Amino acid sequence: MPVWPFEAIGTHWEIETDEVLSPRLRASVREEITAFDQAWSRFRADSQMSALAVAGGEIAAPPDAVRLLDMYRALSQATEGAVNPLIGDSLAALGYDAAVSLRADAPRAAPSDWEQRLRWSEQSVSLDGPGTIDVGAIGKGRLVDRVLAALAPVDGRVIVDASGDLATRGAPVRVALEHPYDPRSAIGVVTIQDAALCASAINRRAWGDGLHHVLDGRTGRPVRTWAATWAMAPDAMTADTIATALFFEGGTDLAARWGVSWVRMGTDGRVEQSSDGVATLFLADTAHGRREGQS
Repeated sequence: MPVWPFEAIGTHWEIETDEVLSPRLRASVREEITAFDQAWSRFRADSQMSALAVAGGEIAAPPDAVRLLDMYRALSQATEGAVNPLIGDSLAALGYDAAVSLRADAPRAAPSDWEQRLRWSEQSVSLDGPGTIDVGAIGKGRLVDRVLAALAPVDGRVIVDASGDLATRGAPVRVALEHPYDPRSAIGVVTIQDAALCASAINRRAWGDGLHHVLDGRTGRPVRTWAATWAMAPDAMTADTIATALFFEGGTDLAARWGVSWVRMGTDGRVEQSSDGVATLFLADTAHGRREGQS
């Protein structure tokens, strides 16, 4: 299959199709990514979220505002506040700021009253006072879904892989689950078709002494119990949501309610998966086929 590799939103993408994508379709993909980035990125000074971060206020709602923030509410409630869309300032306090300075200060909890401070509708998003919205727990999955939708005119197989968030259409894809402590090996393999698989791990976007991007919003500190998670669902946003939830208490219950299959590996080496046994697990072997690392 022809592969189109490119860099966007700070990560590596690959799109595989039966036929080479036309310049028009490639432009459509880039337009989707640019529009999403201009709306939601906390790393761009000109984004809509950066405008809110300075002093709060009200902005016109990006197209995905209700979908994303409603999902954040469900995720926050399921994890008893561990996941919080105002986590951006907590990430910045540990050095994962807009400049990616990687200079850590004291941990900073995200505002526990975020549902009172942040309001949204189809028309607007408003925030009482300054605060940095970060949709990293869900956003890349949603963007993968948007890119796959932009490729609806493409016949045959389509695989959209955004370095940890993957969606497929048209044919089964065998995916190896990358070992979080040894990227040359895998802990298991799954096969997905017309579905999505999203992964997250503490070894990606990691810096300093034990610092990484998966924070508990209640404390502002990196999680310590789980090293990597994988979730499989009909769409990438749902899979991305559960991959985040699995780092916290309540994550497996949310996955069960939504009918999402999952695998997770603890920092102590133990591995768990959903009762459907979706993955073939092996810890001493290396899978052959596509390997899905973690974002």
